[in-house]
Amino acid sequence: MARSIFHHAGAVLLLLLAAPVTYAQQRFEVGTAVAEPGKKATGFIEVPRGVDAGSRIPVVVISGVKPGPVLALVAGSHGTEYASIIALEKLITALDPAGISGAVIIVPLVNLPSFEEKVVHVNPVDGKSNNRFYPGKADGTQTERALWAITKQIVEKCDYLIDYHGGDLDENLRPYRYWLQTGNTNQDRTAQETVLAFGLDHIVIVTDWPKDPEAAKYLHNTAALRGKPTLTVEAGHAGTVDPDEIALLLNGTFNVMRYLKMVDGKVVPIEHPVWIPRRNLLSTGPVVQRGSYEEAGMRLGYVTDYFGRTVQDAHAPVAGVVLYNCAVPSMKKGDSAA
Repeated sequence: MARSIFHHAGAVLLLLLAAPVTYAQQRFEVGTAVAEPGKKATGFIEVPRGVDAGSRIPVVVISGVKPGPVLALVAGSHGTEYASIIALEKLITALDPAGISGAVIIVPLVNLPSFEEKVVHVNPVDGKSNNRFYPGKADGTQTERALWAITKQIVEKCDYLIDYHGGDLDENLRPYRYWLQTGNTNQDRTAQETVLAFGLDHIVIVTDWPKDPEAAKYLHNTAALRGKPTLTVEAGHAGTVDPDEIALLLNGTFNVMRYLKMVDGKVVPIEHPVWIPRRNLLSTGPVVQRGSYEEAGMRLGYVTDYFGRTVQDAHAPVAGVVLYNCAVPSMKKGDSAA
């Protein structure tokens, strides 16, 4: 079977390169969370009231006992991507400041309104996605003000960033991650090394993100355009909280921290990653399963009317792997089905 994927020879060797260290041990503060060296603190990033209601974003700061980098971990931009949110909540408990070099910023849940109201993809207050309007606006709607606060409080204070996502309530997703290429050789190499260290075996190579730092759109692009090696990881499907998928996220995070010399231990890299050079989005209901390999021309999905009659079929434009498909029958025009 022909596939639109390829293996990257020698990728594991890249993990032998040293990571930079920039963080001088000190009191560390994000929002109302203030941690002295060797301590862990919880607090909130306050989003003041503007054209609509104010909000707050929970944040945890862990200040290690030795110098090292600042690593930011962010989840819950979409409040029903539960696996990534729960994974970071477990990480808050698991990380011991006494065993950390540098500092860790953890934001387990960006989009509180989405989480509380069980609304997929967007903030119900203003109907905007919390991962489509970066770097945000200080005087915008609630979503834009929240993203502005994250840009200032999280992105600008970190050296590395991991953005955690997964299958929303309507997304049946197989685990994968993104490697964003900026054109900066050193930064892209470091980002690739962290991607490999995380350990998920399917990697989407991304070259077509917006290039304007003031219209970056996505969190990982905002960080990357500000010189921060960044990766986005996806695990969890259809709003479930699967222990195995949570373990993938936790193990990957610890592996990246080992690579960055923030915790002790040996990096265990993925040996045979599958590199995916591009994505194709379909907008009809799926019939294939997440993770399956399909040849070009294969029937991937269909649309019916309310009487069950098929009115449209969709076929694979290229050969490749199905990273996710729609987990529910209902869709709006323009929704991504696979």
